[in-house]
This record gives sequence, structure tokens and C-alpha cells, in this order.
Amino acid sequence: MTEVSFRPSEEYAGITEKIFQEQRRIILGKLPFADIQHVAGTSIPGLITKGDIDVNVRVRENEFEDAVGVLKSLYEINQPENWTSSYASFKDDRNLGADFGIQLTIIGSPNDFFVRHRDLLLNNSKLVEELNALKKEYGGKSMDEYRKEKGRFFDKLNRP
Repeated sequence: MTEVSFRPSEEYAGITEKIFQEQRRIILGKLPFADIQHVAGTSIPGLITKGDIDVNVRVRENEFEDAVGVLKSLYEINQPENWTSSYASFKDDRNLGADFGIQLTIIGSPNDFFVRHRDLLLNNSKLVEELNALKKEYGGKSMDEYRKEKGRFFDKLNRP
């Protein structure tokens, strides 16, 4: 069982921004049409985090399949059981100095919510406090338990 632990996002700021910018340059070199956004907890001041870097690569529908091919050539496929016709995920948790995940989405699709979630947290300290409380509750517990509860938190943000 993998246990989850958290630290303030500010402790990771230097390394996560460096890795994000490096990978952003690499991806843009191959997908110049992509909108690439840092969306992890490490991008949100005041949030406690595992220190991983999550990136949302957003493309138009007609660019999605090409983007999947490019990202497959750069990164490892992640959670293929969650892939849809508008969502794919990739990772590199061995080579960059921090766990790095990519969520590829079609702009405007039902799966295109990562930037919105980040922006809600950036602009709402109450949501940051709620998410921090959830993370503290699951500190030292299994990653699977934490991910399920975190999923419920973000599902609430999708409701009108």
C-alpha cells in the first residue's frame, strides 16, 4: 500500500516550475498548437501537495489523435482504462526529479475541466482550505483512498 503525504506547495515551487517549463518547451516543439497549463496542487499557493506536477495539454478535436501519438512517443501511457475519445493521460515518474503527469483533453469536451478547477482554487481560499482539510485527513492513508475522496471533492466542483 502506497501512503500519501503532503507538504506546502511553496516548498516545491522552484523545482516544479523548472520541470513544467522544460516539459512545456518539449511538448510545444512537437505540438505548437497546444494550450499547455500547469494544473497541479503545486501551481496553487497555500495548498498542501504531494509535490507532483500535473499538466493539462488542451487541443482541438481534429488535433487530438496526433497529440496522443506525440505524447506516447515522449511519455509512458497512464491509466488507459480511464481514456475516452476526448481524454488521455501520460506520465513520467522516473526521469524528471518529480512525478509528472499529463492530462490531454479536447478543448470544450466534458473532460476539459482541469484549468477551470485550478482557477476555482486560485480564486477561492475557502476551497483551498476545504481541499487542505481533506488532504490532512488522508495523510498517511492509502493513495487509493485519498484519490477516491479527492475525486468526490472535484466532482462537486463540476455541479452547477
